[in-house]
Amino acid sequence: MPPARPSGPRPVSFQTAHGELCLLAGSANTQLARKIAAELGVELIPCEAHYFSDGNVFVRILENVRGRDCFIIQGVHQPVNDNFVELLFWIDALRRASANHVTAVVPYFSYAKGDKKDEPRVSIRARVCADAIQGAGAERCLMMDLHSPQIQGFFHIPVDHLYARYVMCDHIKQLNIPDLVVCSPDIGFAKNASAYANYLGVPVVIGNKTRRDHSERAEVLEVIGDVQGKNVLITDDFTISGGTLIAMADVLAARGAKDIYAAVSHGALAKGVAARIAASRIKLLFMTDTIEPQQDPLPPNICIVSVAKLFAEAIRSIHDRTSVSQLFPGGPPGTPL
Repeated sequence: MPPARPSGPRPVSFQTAHGELCLLAGSANTQLARKIAAELGVELIPCEAHYFSDGNVFVRILENVRGRDCFIIQGVHQPVNDNFVELLFWIDALRRASANHVTAVVPYFSYAKGDKKDEPRVSIRARVCADAIQGAGAERCLMMDLHSPQIQGFFHIPVDHLYARYVMCDHIKQLNIPDLVVCSPDIGFAKNASAYANYLGVPVVIGNKTRRDHSERAEVLEVIGDVQGKNVLITDDFTISGGTLIAMADVLAARGAKDIYAAVSHGALAKGVAARIAASRIKLLFMTDTIEPQQDPLPPNICIVSVAKLFAEAIRSIHDRTSVSQLFPGGPPGTPL
């Protein structure tokens, strides 16, 4: 991670009855933040983050934000703890600089996976992080595809939950893939896979997956549904090792599937995984740009779909005090499409 980011140009105002909107980019999502700013027609607020040799982080805002409606864009991905602590410091810096409102825009919230106490003597990590974000002074959060939507209930502040599937599906529709079937890798993601299938107007099948330990290796045992002679789109909220997607693709191919595609909201690819996906049966893997940069160069069969416009529209709605659910085609999630 670079020791500091340049201050950049002064912001262009986005003034409404609720004050001036201003965007700040933390170290985790500078590219996505620039795209969001471009969609909104504003410049990012100049700021800097220094990482010292002992691991300490120092953040500073280089513009007056007193009385302004501030959005700090900072995902929580690798290095997870550095990025999370930096997010807390940005929120605190904005509050102490007398910002009018502070919204934490967290494109990927890695600790969302720690959403329950399913073993003795373990922490509910997502709840601890929610308390920390609120304690630092955030008044609202904007997130995308949480591992479990009920994590919104861990917060005592409003959480706007965006879904990448609409952007993904619009992109996939343009490919005009014939005989398409959507596949959920396990029962847990079946409802979301059904939402993909409904939006695309295609059938859905479900995989039976097991994970024996805390490693990222999964074993796919069976597929419920017919994929013989079909093109299949595997959907999931994130992938780290690529194990589930690759194993699912192998099982689908053994069941007679033709071309196999995959779509994940968050591509948190560990080192070496991009090469494994390149060598797999997956013809194309679609990922959003919620995580940057990737540890390895991406191969030709990984396609990045930007969600900058969706985040920009959500930020505009929050700033204008209008409904964020209007961004979901056919109504809010859960509404039949």
